[in-house]
Amino acid sequence: MTDHTEARGQAPVAAPDGVDIGPLHVSWRAPLTVIAGPCVVESADMVLETAARLKRAAEDLPVQLIFKASYRKANRTSLSGFAGLPFAEALDILRETRRAAALPVLTDVHETGEVAAVAEAVDVLQIPAFLCRQTDLLVEAGRSGRAVNIKKGQFLAPEDMAKAAEKVASTGNTRVLLTERGSAFGYRNLVVDMRGPVIMARTGYPVVFDATHSTQLPGGLNHASGGQPEFILPLARAAIATGAVAGVFMEVHPDPRNAKSDAACQLPLNRFRAALESLTALYAACELCRGENA
Repeated sequence: MTDHTEARGQAPVAAPDGVDIGPLHVSWRAPLTVIAGPCVVESADMVLETAARLKRAAEDLPVQLIFKASYRKANRTSLSGFAGLPFAEALDILRETRRAAALPVLTDVHETGEVAAVAEAVDVLQIPAFLCRQTDLLVEAGRSGRAVNIKKGQFLAPEDMAKAAEKVASTGNTRVLLTERGSAFGYRNLVVDMRGPVIMARTGYPVVFDATHSTQLPGGLNHASGGQPEFILPLARAAIATGAVAGVFMEVHPDPRNAKSDAACQLPLNRFRAALESLTALYAACELCRGENA
């Protein structure tokens, strides 16, 4: 395990050998963890139905499923973009999804003042990439006691994610996941450097690969972000082949073309089962190389 340097005057905290989330243990030693669901909570019916279908698709495969949906999107390209339902309504939907689907639930959190309420409704707090350096938000998320998934900013070197994790761990909460989601390459383009997951795995925290946002073209449609969804599975397979990831993150929608957010880079729900079959087979084949760089 890796000892972390002091943060905010507290003693160093050791990174865990995996992270427990409800009944799941997220680790490169455990079955593949898949974080999947629509970009944002659009309606109760859509979210509940999607969660049920995702669970059915995964139930007989060696995969640990976490449902995701953001209660709000605070970084829309355009002011007119759909940012989400009212706060309390969206949290109620996530809370009901957690109960009805019997799945751990992950959602983004954007402001320190919302952390406590969001933590009561879900199992994992996700720090969006554009907020991954926000010390107060990271510390407050850590204090919640929930698992915290930190997305790597497109502007950040993978080595810098150790510092983001230290901010959460300074609270005594070492239930941290680190997620690679590509790096800015010029204007309106992202590239994935597959050294990134390997470098982040050296922190001792489980690493997740975000296969859908890595195909995003930020602002590429002028009024919204574009994407290249044909690269979702090739990139996910490449990340698994590094031996450094414990999980894959994919936004999945029943009708991506009509999604209210990130329409250009979500995986169609009817392709989710085939994607899981492919990724779990590769994960099993890469068993001998997993963790060798941790």
